[in-house]
This record gives sequence, C-alpha cells and structure tokens, in this order.
Amino acid sequence: MSEKTIYRGFRDLLVYQKSYKLVLRIFAITKNFPIEEKYSLTDQIRRSSRSVPANLAEAWAKRRYVKAFVNKLSDCMGEASETEVWIDMSFDLKYIDSNEHSELLNDCIEVEKMLSGMIKNPDKFCHK
Repeated sequence: MSEKTIYRGFRDLLVYQKSYKLVLRIFAITKNFPIEEKYSLTDQIRRSSRSVPANLAEAWAKRRYVKAFVNKLSDCMGEASETEVWIDMSFDLKYIDSNEHSELLNDCIEVEKMLSGMIKNPDKFCHK
C-alpha cells in the first residue's frame, strides 16, 4: 500500500508555493512596464498569474468531489497557459530580457507540470 502525503491545507502544496512566488515575481517585474500597458498587458499577466494560486485554493476546498477538484485544476492550467502567452509577449515587446523570459517561462511550465500530475492523480489529494 502506498503512503498518502498529509496536506493540512493548500499552502502546503509545493505547486501553490511555486505559483504564488511566480505571481510575486511577475508583479515586481511588471512595475517597470510602460504606463500605457497598465490596463492591458500588465493587467492581463497579473490577472492570469494570480488566478493560478487562487484557483488552487478553490480546488483544495472542493477536493471532497474529484470532478470539482479536477475542474478547478483545469482552470489553473488554463490560467497558467495564458500567463505563458503574456510572458512571451512581454519578451517580444522588449519589456523583459531573455533571462527574465526564460526564468518566468520555466517557472510557469514547472507549475503546469505539477498541475498536470495532480489532474492525473486526484486521489492523492481528494477525500474518499
């Protein structure tokens, strides 16, 4: 019989911690974006990135029901994928350099891989 990890709350999830740190980094970097991007690119990348840990918290609250849990995780994946687009756009518009682009993208992809693992194995996290 395999051991089941005990999570006291969503803050214990490594994917939550990584996605939250990504949000903080994006918020810091976007402070330097041009003012004309305030209500477009800056707002979009901030919104999509912060939706990931927020939806994770919501998924955690719904883990009694596997389908609801997986549905919220799927929302997280969508928001993380959208964040990738905004990261690419930020680079192509020269608002971030190649190092920032690479680091942000790698962090985002790492979060997506972790979310994918949760989606494939929801029983590790859900109540029975």
